[in-house]
Amino acid sequence: MRKNRVLVTGGAGFIGSHLCERLLENEYDVICIDNLFTGSKDNIRHLLSNPYFEFIRHDMTQPIMVECDQIYNLACPASPKWYQKDPIYTFQTSVYGAMNCLGLAKRIGARVLQASTSEVYGDPLVHPQPESYWGNVNTTGIRSCYDEGKRAAETLFFDYNRQHGVDIKVMRIFNTYGPRMDIGDGRVVSNFVVQALQGQNITIYGNGNQTRSFCYVGDLVDGMIKMMNSRPGFSGPVNVGNPREFTIKELAELVIKMTKSDSKIVYKQLPEDDPAQRKPLIDLAQKELGWSPKIQLEEGLEHTIKYFEKLLRGTDVQI
Repeated sequence: MRKNRVLVTGGAGFIGSHLCERLLENEYDVICIDNLFTGSKDNIRHLLSNPYFEFIRHDMTQPIMVECDQIYNLACPASPKWYQKDPIYTFQTSVYGAMNCLGLAKRIGARVLQASTSEVYGDPLVHPQPESYWGNVNTTGIRSCYDEGKRAAETLFFDYNRQHGVDIKVMRIFNTYGPRMDIGDGRVVSNFVVQALQGQNITIYGNGNQTRSFCYVGDLVDGMIKMMNSRPGFSGPVNVGNPREFTIKELAELVIKMTKSDSKIVYKQLPEDDPAQRKPLIDLAQKELGWSPKIQLEEGLEHTIKYFEKLLRGTDVQI
């Protein structure tokens, strides 16, 4: 017998497609909703023939009625290139999408998880970032549509819990990478890997000393499912990410080494509000979820490089 029926909004995206795949492997019925603004049917093509998988093309700024037991809300552009392309729509997706998921969860009695982000911490003045830190966010900058949209979504989740008793879970996702990243999404890992494989210059914005912590998508999905099924009464927010910290320059050098590329590093002006440091404190995830990342950057990059090699050759890829 199959387990619960699960709704994944943004399910044709990079992270969402891996989540749908894992849920099917774990014998859940899966309903995937995506408007394909940044998601792609190619990410879920290998799932479409599964009788326990259903795809619905729908924009989560509009309400939808389905029957399910759990809701994962991942609907929102997540890379700066895409969320800055239509910032008003990005903010609407975060806020209206959260409200529509919460309204649905209230009506049908489902548990709902919000895929929040480390961007709620902004350019942090506390390092590493614990969940208790309120952040240092510019409300008027070019990244604000995403940062503030996600912060508003968290507010809605906790208010629906307090006011209506909706069963909520909130997790803050730190930098995540792996197969099925969009080749042109402008994120640092995909940028560096594609540039290196094509023998182009590796573009670093700023001096390269800013730091990031990179979590492999498989580890993130593990944490997401653990959070959804965590004990009643534990709502979060909880950080999920890899606390191993690298400078952007170190990442570029590692990609060049692993791809055996002749690419050179070039430096360009740092974008507005780009955070200087980003590293999760994951004590709460370890305590409440029994979760820690297992795949370190070198292994994760190996999988990611193989994916982009196949993609650039035009080979069929659904991994």
